[in-house]
Amino acid sequence: MKYLIVSVLSMMIFVTSCGQNSRAIRKKSKIKNKKPAVSVSVPNFNADSAYKFVDRQVAFGPRVPGTPAHAACATWIINKLKSYTRHVIVQPFSARTYDHVLRKGENIIASFSPEKTKRVLLMAHWDSRPFADHDKDKSKWRTPIDAANDGASGVGVLIEMARQFHLHNPQVGVDIVLFDLEDWGAPNDIRNQGKETDWALGAQYWAKHSHTPGYSANFGILLDMVGAKDATFLKEDYSLQYARYYVKQIWSTAAGLGYDNYFPNRNGFPIDDDHYFVNKIAGIPSVDIIQLDPNSSNGTFWEYWHTTGDTMDKIDKNTLKAVGQVVLTVIYGE
Repeated sequence: MKYLIVSVLSMMIFVTSCGQNSRAIRKKSKIKNKKPAVSVSVPNFNADSAYKFVDRQVAFGPRVPGTPAHAACATWIINKLKSYTRHVIVQPFSARTYDHVLRKGENIIASFSPEKTKRVLLMAHWDSRPFADHDKDKSKWRTPIDAANDGASGVGVLIEMARQFHLHNPQVGVDIVLFDLEDWGAPNDIRNQGKETDWALGAQYWAKHSHTPGYSANFGILLDMVGAKDATFLKEDYSLQYARYYVKQIWSTAAGLGYDNYFPNRNGFPIDDDHYFVNKIAGIPSVDIIQLDPNSSNGTFWEYWHTTGDTMDKIDKNTLKAVGQVVLTVIYGE
């Protein structure tokens, strides 16, 4: 899924509290005449609903591009998003994977209030890894994974957000982009045959050919591996380089909501995830909310990353709630 660049930029980020764990947050006026504070209504993120959306994807089996499970899941995602907005686009594309095979993918885009110029971009990838190349059992290294956390969790959270946008229209326009062919990088045992641009193929295509000509957004948020129990989301380094202001905004919002155990005030390391190409190619400052764990056996990500253990029983509603509520609060506060 991701290609780690081994370099760490040490930064000190000052995080301040910005709210309370409730359905309303208050934005204090900075105007000298001290106008009354404006109350912003934030919907309650439904973790039970998000969990069901994750489970529905996993039930199709591994969503590897070119398989019946992938096609069936695409149909379900498209129809589900269409039930919340009529502005749904399927962006077909072809890209060559590390093994020089030209494969077909589909980015799925759902837009809310497309007429609004101030926009927020929300992202996840919906395909699943065709290789369990970090499994402890070497015989499974070419086995496709269920990808409950690595893919389905982010999509499930964003579909629940789409449901909330349908019920409670935010002040800003929102575009949800679900990338395909994200996770077809070279297997770990032959990684020297691949390169970093073999990952996030759908994101690279979208960044060069956005769904709307001249598309732009004020900022973007990528959700990746956001469903495991007791997850910790460190401040990913490319996010700090390209979108420092929004990193501070997200992490301070989390602290204000009481979710700083999930969003600790600690820096991570650079990851070539989808957001990297959206930052670098599309020029949209984007933040990656991704579980980073330097103490895991793989030294970088969640313990079950790219293994057959990435299954539905690892998904925790409390983590889905934390991520969903934080991101909703940021969006409705715009």
